[in-house]
Amino acid sequence: MRIGFVGLGMMGFPMVENLAGGGEAEVLAFDRDRGALVRLSTLPSYGDTLSACEDLAALARCDVVITMLPNSAITSRIIEGGGGETGLSGILARGATIVDMGSSDPMETLRLAPLLEAAGIAFVDAPVSGAVAKARAGTLAIMAGADDDTFARVEPILSRMGSTLIRCGAVGSAHAMKTLNNYVYAAGLLAVSEALAIAERLNLDASIFADVLNASSGRNVASETKLKQFIIPRDFAGGFALALQAKDLATATKLKEVTGLDAQLLGLCDAVWRRALEQAEPGADNTTIYQHVARRTAAVAT
Repeated sequence: MRIGFVGLGMMGFPMVENLAGGGEAEVLAFDRDRGALVRLSTLPSYGDTLSACEDLAALARCDVVITMLPNSAITSRIIEGGGGETGLSGILARGATIVDMGSSDPMETLRLAPLLEAAGIAFVDAPVSGAVAKARAGTLAIMAGADDDTFARVEPILSRMGSTLIRCGAVGSAHAMKTLNNYVYAAGLLAVSEALAIAERLNLDASIFADVLNASSGRNVASETKLKQFIIPRDFAGGFALALQAKDLATATKLKEVTGLDAQLLGLCDAVWRRALEQAEPGADNTTIYQHVARRTAAVAT
Protein backbone atom coordinates (compact mmCIF):
# COMPACT_ATOMS: atom_id res chain seq x y z
CA MET A 1 0.00 0.00 0.00
CA ARG A 2 1.14 3.53 -0.75
CA ILE A 3 0.08 6.18 1.78
CA GLY A 4 0.42 9.94 1.40
CA PHE A 5 0.67 12.24 4.39
CA VAL A 6 0.16 16.01 4.14
CA GLY A 7 1.09 18.23 7.10
CA LEU A 8 4.28 17.77 9.12
CA GLY A 9 3.63 20.05 12.08
CA MET A 10 3.97 19.27 15.78
CA MET A 11 1.47 16.41 15.54
CA GLY A 12 1.97 15.31 11.96
CA PHE A 13 5.71 14.71 12.18
CA PRO A 14 5.59 12.05 14.94
CA MET A 15 2.47 10.53 13.37
CA VAL A 16 4.37 10.02 10.12
CA GLU A 17 7.23 8.44 12.06
CA ASN A 18 4.89 5.83 13.55
CA LEU A 19 3.08 5.29 10.27
CA ALA A 20 6.26 4.58 8.32
CA GLY A 21 8.02 2.75 11.15
CA GLY A 22 5.83 -0.31 10.82
CA GLY A 23 7.44 -1.14 7.49
CA GLU A 24 4.14 -2.35 6.04
CA ALA A 25 3.54 0.48 3.59
CA GLU A 26 5.33 3.06 1.52
CA VAL A 27 4.73 6.53 2.98
CA LEU A 28 5.12 9.72 0.94
CA ALA A 29 5.13 12.89 3.03
CA PHE A 30 4.46 16.44 1.86
CA ASP A 31 4.54 19.86 3.52
CA ARG A 32 4.93 23.33 2.04
CA ASP A 33 7.55 24.03 4.70
CA ARG A 34 10.87 22.91 3.22
CA GLY A 35 12.36 22.64 6.70
CA ALA A 36 9.77 20.05 7.65
CA LEU A 37 10.71 17.94 4.62
CA VAL A 38 14.40 18.19 5.52
CA ARG A 39 13.67 16.98 9.08
CA LEU A 40 12.19 13.79 7.63
CA SER A 41 15.73 12.66 6.77
CA THR A 42 16.44 12.31 10.51
CA LEU A 43 13.91 9.49 10.89
CA PRO A 44 15.12 5.86 10.81
CA SER A 45 12.59 4.87 8.14
CA TYR A 46 13.65 7.64 5.75
CA GLY A 47 14.91 6.24 2.46
CA ASP A 48 13.30 2.90 3.22
CA THR A 49 9.55 3.06 3.77
CA LEU A 50 9.45 6.86 4.05
CA SER A 51 10.25 9.54 1.50
CA ALA A 52 9.54 13.23 0.95
CA CYS A 53 7.73 14.58 -2.08
CA GLU A 54 8.00 18.03 -3.60
CA ASP A 55 4.34 18.63 -4.44
CA LEU A 56 0.84 17.20 -4.17
CA ALA A 57 1.04 15.74 -7.68
CA ALA A 58 3.57 13.21 -6.40
CA LEU A 59 0.76 11.63 -4.35
CA ALA A 60 -1.21 10.67 -7.46
CA ARG A 61 -0.62 6.92 -7.08
CA CYS A 62 -1.41 6.79 -3.35
CA ASP A 63 -4.16 4.49 -2.17
CA VAL A 64 -4.80 6.61 0.93
CA VAL A 65 -3.85 10.22 1.67
CA ILE A 66 -3.93 11.58 5.22
CA THR A 67 -4.19 15.30 5.93
CA MET A 68 -3.08 16.74 9.29
CA LEU A 69 -3.47 20.47 8.84
CA PRO A 70 -4.20 23.46 11.12
CA ASN A 71 -7.71 24.33 9.97
CA SER A 72 -10.50 23.63 7.51
CA ALA A 73 -9.58 26.47 5.15
CA ILE A 74 -6.15 24.94 4.50
CA THR A 75 -7.54 21.40 4.39
CA SER A 76 -10.23 22.34 1.88
CA ARG A 77 -7.69 24.09 -0.35
CA ILE A 78 -5.46 21.00 -0.32
CA ILE A 79 -8.43 18.78 -1.18
CA GLU A 80 -10.24 20.99 -3.69
CA GLY A 81 -7.34 23.02 -5.05
CA GLY A 82 -7.33 26.72 -5.79
CA GLY A 83 -5.09 29.53 -6.91
CA GLY A 84 -4.12 27.62 -10.01
CA GLU A 85 -3.15 24.49 -8.07
CA THR A 86 -4.91 21.15 -8.47
CA GLY A 87 -6.14 19.63 -5.23
CA LEU A 88 -6.18 16.00 -4.14
CA SER A 89 -9.68 15.58 -5.58
CA GLY A 90 -8.23 16.15 -9.05
CA ILE A 91 -4.99 14.24 -8.45
CA LEU A 92 -6.02 10.95 -6.84
CA ALA A 93 -7.46 8.07 -8.81
CA ARG A 94 -11.00 6.80 -8.34
CA GLY A 95 -11.06 4.31 -5.49
CA ALA A 96 -8.60 6.27 -3.36
CA THR A 97 -9.38 7.45 0.16
CA ILE A 98 -8.72 10.77 1.92
CA VAL A 99 -8.50 10.77 5.73
CA ASP A 100 -8.70 14.19 7.40
CA MET A 101 -7.09 13.84 10.85
CA GLY A 102 -7.11 17.54 11.72
CA SER A 103 -9.67 19.18 14.01
CA SER A 104 -11.72 20.47 11.10
CA ASP A 105 -15.08 22.20 10.91
CA PRO A 106 -17.67 19.39 10.67
CA MET A 107 -19.89 21.51 8.42
CA GLU A 108 -17.01 21.84 5.98
CA THR A 109 -16.44 18.08 6.18
CA LEU A 110 -20.09 17.51 5.25
CA ARG A 111 -19.68 19.88 2.31
CA LEU A 112 -16.60 18.09 0.98
CA ALA A 113 -17.93 14.53 1.34
CA PRO A 114 -20.37 14.54 -1.63
CA LEU A 115 -17.85 16.36 -3.83
CA LEU A 116 -15.29 13.62 -3.20
CA GLU A 117 -17.91 10.90 -3.62
CA ALA A 118 -18.70 12.28 -7.08
CA ALA A 119 -14.98 11.99 -7.89
CA GLY A 120 -14.96 8.36 -6.73
CA ILE A 121 -12.88 9.16 -3.63
CA ALA A 122 -13.88 7.94 -0.17
CA PHE A 123 -13.65 10.40 2.72
CA VAL A 124 -13.00 9.75 6.41
CA ASP A 125 -12.88 12.28 9.22
CA ALA A 126 -10.51 10.96 11.89
CA PRO A 127 -9.47 13.70 14.34
CA VAL A 128 -7.12 12.81 17.18
CA SER A 129 -6.79 13.52 20.89
CA GLY A 130 -3.68 13.18 23.04
CA ALA A 131 -1.31 15.99 22.03
CA VAL A 132 2.32 15.61 21.00
CA ALA A 133 3.43 13.13 23.67
CA LYS A 134 0.87 10.55 22.60
CA ALA A 135 1.53 11.27 18.92
CA ARG A 136 5.16 10.31 19.54
CA ALA A 137 4.19 7.19 21.48
CA GLY A 138 1.60 6.13 18.89
CA THR A 139 -1.08 6.08 21.58
CA LEU A 140 -3.45 8.76 20.30
CA ALA A 141 -7.19 8.43 20.68
CA ILE A 142 -8.63 8.56 17.16
CA MET A 143 -12.27 9.19 16.34
CA ALA A 144 -13.51 8.07 12.93
CA GLY A 145 -16.50 8.94 10.79
CA ALA A 146 -16.93 6.58 7.84
CA ASP A 147 -19.05 3.81 6.39
CA ASP A 148 -18.19 0.23 7.34
CA ASP A 149 -16.20 -0.67 4.22
CA THR A 150 -14.11 2.50 4.28
CA PHE A 151 -13.41 2.19 7.99
CA ALA A 152 -12.27 -1.43 7.53
CA ARG A 153 -9.86 -0.22 4.85
CA VAL A 154 -8.26 2.51 6.98
CA GLU A 155 -8.46 0.89 10.44
CA PRO A 156 -5.02 -0.82 10.18
CA ILE A 157 -3.48 2.50 9.13
CA LEU A 158 -5.05 4.43 11.99
CA SER A 159 -3.96 1.73 14.43
CA ARG A 160 -0.32 2.54 13.68
CA MET A 161 -0.82 6.04 15.06
CA GLY A 162 -3.30 5.48 17.89
CA SER A 163 -4.13 2.93 20.55
CA THR A 164 -7.82 3.86 20.91
CA LEU A 165 -10.08 3.96 17.85
CA ILE A 166 -13.67 5.11 18.30
CA ARG A 167 -16.27 4.72 15.54
CA CYS A 168 -18.44 7.81 15.72
CA GLY A 169 -20.87 7.25 12.85
CA ALA A 170 -21.12 8.65 9.34
CA VAL A 171 -18.67 11.10 7.77
CA GLY A 172 -18.68 14.36 9.74
CA SER A 173 -19.66 12.77 13.04
CA ALA A 174 -16.09 12.44 14.30
CA HIS A 175 -15.25 16.08 13.61
CA ALA A 176 -18.46 17.15 15.37
CA MET A 177 -17.70 15.04 18.44
CA LYS A 178 -14.07 16.19 18.56
CA THR A 179 -15.21 19.82 18.37
CA LEU A 180 -17.57 19.35 21.29
CA ASN A 181 -14.89 17.47 23.23
CA ASN A 182 -12.48 20.37 22.71
CA TYR A 183 -15.10 22.79 24.03
CA VAL A 184 -15.52 20.74 27.21
CA TYR A 185 -11.73 20.61 27.65
CA ALA A 186 -11.36 24.37 27.08
CA ALA A 187 -14.11 25.09 29.59
CA GLY A 188 -12.33 22.89 32.13
CA LEU A 189 -8.98 24.60 31.56
CA LEU A 190 -10.61 28.00 31.90
CA ALA A 191 -12.35 26.98 35.14
CA VAL A 192 -9.10 25.59 36.57
CA SER A 193 -7.26 28.81 35.66
CA GLU A 194 -9.90 31.02 37.26
CA ALA A 195 -9.99 28.88 40.41
CA LEU A 196 -6.19 28.98 40.70
CA ALA A 197 -6.11 32.76 40.23
CA ILE A 198 -8.63 33.17 43.05
CA ALA A 199 -6.75 30.72 45.29
CA GLU A 200 -3.50 32.60 44.79
CA ARG A 201 -5.13 35.95 45.59
CA LEU A 202 -6.24 34.33 48.84
CA ASN A 203 -2.60 33.34 49.46
CA LEU A 204 -3.47 29.65 49.34
CA ASP A 205 -0.76 27.16 48.47
CA ALA A 206 -1.14 26.53 44.73
CA SER A 207 0.45 23.09 44.79
CA ILE A 208 -1.79 21.89 47.62
CA PHE A 209 -4.80 23.36 45.83
CA ALA A 210 -3.90 21.28 42.77
CA ASP A 211 -3.77 18.19 45.01
CA VAL A 212 -7.21 19.04 46.39
CA LEU A 213 -8.69 19.37 42.90
CA ASN A 214 -7.16 16.12 41.72
CA ALA A 215 -8.38 14.20 44.77
CA SER A 216 -11.86 15.71 44.65
CA SER A 217 -14.82 16.35 42.38
CA GLY A 218 -13.11 19.29 40.66
CA ARG A 219 -10.65 16.96 38.95
CA ASN A 220 -10.43 17.15 35.14
CA VAL A 221 -7.81 16.68 32.42
CA ALA A 222 -6.59 20.26 32.82
CA SER A 223 -6.13 19.95 36.59
CA GLU A 224 -4.31 16.64 36.16
CA THR A 225 -2.04 17.47 33.22
CA LYS A 226 -1.62 21.26 33.14
CA LEU A 227 -1.67 22.75 36.64
CA LYS A 228 1.48 21.44 38.31
CA GLN A 229 3.21 20.73 35.02
CA PHE A 230 2.87 24.06 33.19
CA ILE A 231 0.73 26.68 34.95
CA ILE A 232 1.93 26.76 38.56
CA PRO A 233 5.65 26.78 37.54
CA ARG A 234 4.75 29.41 34.88
CA ASP A 235 6.25 27.21 32.18
CA PHE A 236 3.26 27.58 29.83
CA ALA A 237 4.50 24.96 27.38
CA GLY A 238 1.71 22.39 27.33
CA GLY A 239 2.11 21.76 23.60
CA PHE A 240 -1.19 23.10 22.21
CA ALA A 241 -1.55 26.59 20.80
CA LEU A 242 -3.99 29.07 22.30
CA ALA A 243 -4.94 30.07 18.75
CA LEU A 244 -5.98 26.49 17.95
CA GLN A 245 -8.00 26.29 21.17
CA ALA A 246 -9.82 29.50 20.23
CA LYS A 247 -10.38 28.11 16.73
CA ASP A 248 -11.96 24.96 18.18
CA LEU A 249 -14.32 27.03 20.30
CA ALA A 250 -15.33 29.12 17.30
CA THR A 251 -16.15 25.88 15.47
CA ALA A 252 -18.19 24.62 18.43
CA THR A 253 -20.07 27.92 18.43
CA LYS A 254 -21.02 27.30 14.79
CA LEU A 255 -22.54 23.96 15.83
CA LYS A 256 -24.48 25.75 18.57
CA GLU A 257 -25.85 28.15 15.98
CA VAL A 258 -26.71 25.37 13.52
CA THR A 259 -28.68 23.49 16.15
CA GLY A 260 -30.31 26.60 17.58
CA LEU A 261 -29.48 25.56 21.15
CA ASP A 262 -28.98 28.40 23.62
CA ALA A 263 -25.72 27.01 25.01
CA GLN A 264 -24.81 29.95 27.24
CA LEU A 265 -21.63 28.54 28.78
CA LEU A 266 -20.24 27.78 25.32
CA GLY A 267 -20.92 31.36 24.23
CA LEU A 268 -19.19 32.74 27.32
CA CYS A 269 -16.21 30.40 26.96
CA ASP A 270 -15.81 31.28 23.28
CA ALA A 271 -15.82 35.01 24.11
CA VAL A 272 -13.19 34.66 26.87
CA TRP A 273 -10.82 32.66 24.68
CA ARG A 274 -11.25 35.11 21.80
CA ARG A 275 -10.29 38.01 24.07
CA ALA A 276 -7.32 36.04 25.38
CA LEU A 277 -6.14 35.39 21.82
CA GLU A 278 -6.37 39.08 20.96
CA GLN A 279 -4.06 39.93 23.88
CA ALA A 280 -1.68 36.96 23.61
CA GLU A 281 1.77 36.83 22.11
CA PRO A 282 2.06 35.04 18.73
CA GLY A 283 2.41 31.30 19.23
CA ALA A 284 1.18 31.40 22.84
CA ASP A 285 0.32 28.07 24.47
CA ASN A 286 -3.26 27.41 25.56
CA THR A 287 -2.12 27.26 29.20
CA THR A 288 -1.49 31.03 29.00
CA ILE A 289 -5.25 31.39 29.43
CA TYR A 290 -4.25 31.53 33.11
CA GLN A 291 -2.25 34.71 32.46
CA HIS A 292 -5.27 36.28 30.79
CA VAL A 293 -7.46 35.33 33.74
CA ALA A 294 -4.91 36.53 36.31
CA ARG A 295 -4.62 39.90 34.57
CA ARG A 296 -8.38 40.31 34.60
CA THR A 297 -8.69 39.50 38.31
CA ALA A 298 -5.84 41.89 39.10
CA ALA A 299 -7.56 44.67 37.12
CA VAL A 300 -10.85 44.13 38.96
CA ALA A 301 -9.08 44.14 42.34
CA THR A 302 -7.53 47.54 41.72
